[in-house]
Amino acid sequence: MFIYLVRHGETDWNLERRIQGSTDIPLNETGRAQARTTGELLARRQWDGIFASPLSRAMETAEIIASIVRLAAPEPVAAIVERNYGVAEGCTDDEIDALYPADVDVPGREPREAVAKRVVPALVHLAEQHHGESIIVVAHGGVIATVLASVAPGHPHGRIANGSVHSFRHDEGTLTLIDFDDPIEEESERYGGDDFEEQNALARRESGA
Repeated sequence: MFIYLVRHGETDWNLERRIQGSTDIPLNETGRAQARTTGELLARRQWDGIFASPLSRAMETAEIIASIVRLAAPEPVAAIVERNYGVAEGCTDDEIDALYPADVDVPGREPREAVAKRVVPALVHLAEQHHGESIIVVAHGGVIATVLASVAPGHPHGRIANGSVHSFRHDEGTLTLIDFDDPIEEESERYGGDDFEEQNALARRESGA
């Protein structure tokens, strides 16, 4: 079966380069337009279900996509909520650099390993429940980056832009990244918003950029 991970559309905090994490920030109008564009790309294929993080920016993105691809309302999946960045949430790049230099731990930040331990099993569980089907899962930049690091370590990948689509195959309990050569993925990345790492100073540090 196939899982297509979609990053939610843009929010005002994305635009301002503020770290969102588990803070519930809604889509802005650009984000809603990105969700519609992604929905139109996904409408080229047939889908069996749609799921989303319960945070409003992901749920609204999923609702917009569902209406375009003619699926029922998205089902929330609590385990794929965005990574918690602790006291850094709401901070801009400059504030992060001033308050938490690269060698200083951010209080309350969820370790990436902990994110992987809740997200990857949740996706595998969804896949097992929908054997032989194709589903859409709307999540977050940090979640998608963690899945990529977990199932395809060292594999180069494209930008995790707002509205971008990233496809995975499930076989016998494991997820495998599909190469980024699908027209849906290419177009979603070209027309999507800014890259997740451009918007999140802490994620950029972890990647070594």
